[in-house]
Amino acid sequence: MIPRYTRPEVGKIFEPQNKFQIWLEIEAYAAEAMEREGLIPAGVAKAVWGRGKFDIARIDEIEREVKHDVIAFLTNLAEHVGPESRFVHQGMTSSDVGDTAFALQLVQASDALMGGVEAMLAALKKRALEHRDTICIGRSHGIHAEPTTFGLKLLGHYNAFARAQKRLAAAREEIRICKLSGAVGNYTNLPPSVEQYVADKLNLVPETVATQVIPRDRHAFFYAVLGIIASSLENLAIEIRHLQRTEVREAEEFFSPGQKGSSAMPHKRNPILSENVTGLARVVRAAVTPAMENVALWHERDISHSAVERTLLADAVIALDFALHRMAGIIDKLLVYPETMKKNLALTRGLYASQRVMLALTQKGVSREDAYRLVQANAMQVWEGNKDFLELLSADAEVTAHLSKDELQNLASPESYLKNIPAMFKRVLD
Repeated sequence: MIPRYTRPEVGKIFEPQNKFQIWLEIEAYAAEAMEREGLIPAGVAKAVWGRGKFDIARIDEIEREVKHDVIAFLTNLAEHVGPESRFVHQGMTSSDVGDTAFALQLVQASDALMGGVEAMLAALKKRALEHRDTICIGRSHGIHAEPTTFGLKLLGHYNAFARAQKRLAAAREEIRICKLSGAVGNYTNLPPSVEQYVADKLNLVPETVATQVIPRDRHAFFYAVLGIIASSLENLAIEIRHLQRTEVREAEEFFSPGQKGSSAMPHKRNPILSENVTGLARVVRAAVTPAMENVALWHERDISHSAVERTLLADAVIALDFALHRMAGIIDKLLVYPETMKKNLALTRGLYASQRVMLALTQKGVSREDAYRLVQANAMQVWEGNKDFLELLSADAEVTAHLSKDELQNLASPESYLKNIPAMFKRVLD
C-alpha cells in the first residue's frame, strides 16, 4: 500500500524487518524445543539468540542467486551464528516458518484493526447519544418515509461495528495458528511437542491437521470478515455523502480553516473523506475473492497463494486500518444541522403520516383496502400539487367520517414517532 494510506504502526507489521524478526524467533524457539527433546546439541538456541541476526540487503542478494527466500534468510543467519547453524531448521520446511510468521503478523494486524473498530464505536456512541432526540426524516429508496432521529441512524451503524468487533475477534482466533509439522504435515522429523513449545512461546495454537501449509480456509475467513467490515464502513460513508448533498445538507464533513474543495470552484465543500473511505472499502473487498481462491492448492501444497499474500492481502489490512481511523475522525467532527432536518421533514407537507392515518382508519372499522385507497388518493394530490396532506384529509368526508381533525393532527405529530427510541438505545447500549 502506498504511504498515503498507510499508518506507520500498521505498515511496519508487513515490512521485511518484522517478518524476518519473527522468522528468527521461530527458529530460536524451535531450537530451544529441539534441545529439550535431545534432537540437537545444547547451546544451539543460545547461539541463535546471542549471535543470530540478519541483514535484509544481504538476504535479498542471496535470494537473487538461490531463488528461495527462506533459504536466503537461513544462509544469512548462518553467517552470523557460526558452526551451530547446521542444527538450525532441523526437520522443518519453509512453510513452517513462513506460515507461522504470517499468522502472527495477521494476529498483530487484528489487534491494530480492533483499535480502529473501537475508535469507531466510541465516536458513533458519542454522536448517537448527542442526537438521540434530533428529529429528521427517515428515507427508503431515497424517498421520504417516516420521521426518525439522527441519533437512531447512528445507533444502527454503532450496532454494525459492535458486530464487527465480535467478528474480528473470531477472525483473530481463526488465524492464530502455528504450524511446525514438516514437509507434508505428518511430523516425520519433528515431534508435535516442538510445535507446541513454539506455539506457546508465540501465543499461537498448533494446527490440528496440516499439509505442508496452514489450510487457507482460515485466511479466507479472516479476509471475508475484513470485507464485511469494509462494507459497513462504506454503508456509513454513503449515508454521509447523501446527507451532504446540497439539496439535503443535513450533515457535513468538517471543513477545516484553509481547506480548499476544488481547484476550479472556490465555493465547493465536498465529502472527500467519505468518498475516500468508499474507495478504500473496494480495495479491501478486492482481496476477499483471491483469499477464497487461495484455499484450493495442489496436493499437499503449491505456491499459487504466495504472491497474493505478499501483496494484496497485506494491502487490504493496511487499507482497512486507515479507513477505520479516517471514518472515526469523520464521525467525531461531523457537522450536523438539526434545523435543516426540520425543514426537510416538512418538504412533503405531512405525507409521512400516511401509514398512521391508514392504520387509524382500519382501527375505526374501515377495511385495509378502502383505507389505503382513501389515504393514497389524498397523498397523490400532494405529490402532484402544492397542497397540505392534513388539509386534504380534513376536507375528505370519507376520512372525517371516522377521524376528527384533532385525531389527524395527533397522528401527524413528528414527536409521536419517537416514543420507543429511548428503549432502543437502552437495548443496544446496555
